[in-house]
Amino acid sequence: MSVTLADVAARAGVSAATVSRVLNGNYPVAGSTRSRVLRAVDELEYVVNGPASALAAATSDLVGVLVNDIADPFFGVMASAIQSQIGPAGDHDAEAPHGQKMAIICNTGGSPERELTYLTLLLRQRAAAVVLTGGTVEDPDHLGALATRLRRLEAGGTRVVLCGRQPLTAATDGAAAPGAAPGGAHGPEEDPGPAPVALTFDNFGGARRLTTHLLDLGHRRIGYLAGPAARTTTRQRLDGHRAALAAAGAAGGEAGTPEAERLTVHGGYDRASGYDGALELLRREPGLTAVVAANDTVALGACAALRERGLRIPEDISVAGFDDLPFAIDAAPALTTVRIPLHEAGARAGRLALGREEAPAGRTATLPADLMVRASTAPPRP
Repeated sequence: MSVTLADVAARAGVSAATVSRVLNGNYPVAGSTRSRVLRAVDELEYVVNGPASALAAATSDLVGVLVNDIADPFFGVMASAIQSQIGPAGDHDAEAPHGQKMAIICNTGGSPERELTYLTLLLRQRAAAVVLTGGTVEDPDHLGALATRLRRLEAGGTRVVLCGRQPLTAATDGAAAPGAAPGGAHGPEEDPGPAPVALTFDNFGGARRLTTHLLDLGHRRIGYLAGPAARTTTRQRLDGHRAALAAAGAAGGEAGTPEAERLTVHGGYDRASGYDGALELLRREPGLTAVVAANDTVALGACAALRERGLRIPEDISVAGFDDLPFAIDAAPALTTVRIPLHEAGARAGRLALGREEAPAGRTATLPADLMVRASTAPPRP
């Protein structure tokens, strides 16, 4: 069931008439009462203009695209590809102007709270579609609140697509009961409905192949520059790296051991984190022969730090990245990395968001991650 005016009134401890007065703004209401009502509206994600189920045929021309950081090429490439499929520039809209939509890029800065706020605002705007890009934080409370908002968006006629993000599994939904509000309060029971379509990346498999490549070259002292510890993408890539180490019996393959922690430095997905992280790895393990970075931007920062320490790449130390961002092949030396089909994923997500492509079987598709061996990795051989 959708949230009603009466539900908001019960949550705020006021009458339905008072809620209506606050929302319409046509009658004076005490400030404290107004605050309680608006807080209840936010907690329950109440759609001001009526039950969400009645709005399925009345969505707007807005498509919300949520990104962690639009300045990061990983998100910029996907956002551009998404927009190419939904805006007026594409050939698909030449004879169908009524099908054109306007993309709204929502920059969350990696904040779970900001992600939820944007979803609530898009719900109120009756967005035609919402695309969430990249990984998410592995926090049960956030995942439960996220699942609730996405269900309400879809109940209101909004198509939801996850691009580069794992599907919302039964375990994820179990993080908070349907209808749960922040803080553990529960709203009316809802039909969970079908899961959002998810286009995922093979982060684990790509990372495992990348580290296996280094092991095959003879490297055994391999440092890893990981992303933020609480994010799904970070965990998947780190797990793949360690799985390769464990299979080869190399140091650092068993999570939670002192050796694994010593050879892993967590940071952001930016150049500064790569620079600082590489210096920290060298401090911990002066005999390091290879560094694997969470992404290509981090890898470039690591390369700069290693060069400043007088190390040649790859003669003295190998460096590898992830994503195959546009600049990776033009780095000096060209960067060994894992190619993630960012543009393909974004374009497909855009078509799915507007119903121009059928959902994959099981509503989930895993896109390949291909190893790109270039000049930044080579020695040592036995």
